[in-house]
Amino acid sequence: MAAVLGQFMEFHLVHGTNVKLDPSRTQATRVESFANGVCFSKDPLSPGEIFLVEIEEKELGWCGHLRIGLTAHDPRTLGTVPEYSLPDLVDMGDSWVFAITRNHNKVIEDEGGEAEGGEQPNVGDEAENKPKTFFTDTHLYIENMSIPRDKLVGRSRPGRYSHILDDLYKTNALPPTARRSRIGVVYVPKGQEYADMHIIINGEDMGASAKKIPTNKPLYAVVDVFAATKSVRIVQVEYGFASLQTLCRKTIQKHIILRMALDWLELPELLKHYCKYE
Repeated sequence: MAAVLGQFMEFHLVHGTNVKLDPSRTQATRVESFANGVCFSKDPLSPGEIFLVEIEEKELGWCGHLRIGLTAHDPRTLGTVPEYSLPDLVDMGDSWVFAITRNHNKVIEDEGGEAEGGEQPNVGDEAENKPKTFFTDTHLYIENMSIPRDKLVGRSRPGRYSHILDDLYKTNALPPTARRSRIGVVYVPKGQEYADMHIIINGEDMGASAKKIPTNKPLYAVVDVFAATKSVRIVQVEYGFASLQTLCRKTIQKHIILRMALDWLELPELLKHYCKYE
């Protein structure tokens, strides 16, 4: 994995007219209506680098949910941010966006097992490319790319039944559009000139939702805070060695079933908060 991975992710200052960013530029909220919620990553993504968001708020009464994808358009060059990612941004070309639904987000391959675009996935080769180590389950593998699983799965609000809800997120039993779900986009190179776009929902790869994307231009993440999705927050993913803070959190969480039990521990309040919500 390239050393550049692990940069601090932010939303671009160029965004839809109904979007408000928090001071850290890691949370985007649609303040009115149901449209004009298109956001972009501040920087282009690197191959295998995931742009991951968590659904913070929902708004009842609208049809449709979060949309996510990639664009080769530098946000700074857009005269006007399109009202919708689908179809407006996609119709401009060089953009690939996937609409998240309550169900059926898995990409269906063509009959005969051939994936869209004419490529035949070789399951045996893919399995051989996966590192065979004790820590294999700590990463999600897509082709020859690996993404740490630690932050990919959503977590419920701390409470009496939070451990039960957390298991539902882990097994993707809850709708992908539920509050606290984590949804990400990543592209995987297919040769020197093209890549496939994959959508990750609560740690599960939905497959290649767009194929043969040209990689001759930088690719920015697109997040459309659309309709029933009111607010999203960027989740920072750590590549390489985990930080000391993360290792401490994992050790504490391993010995606790109910997250509310953290309140009883003699720990700094900031560390308690970090363990509860991440």
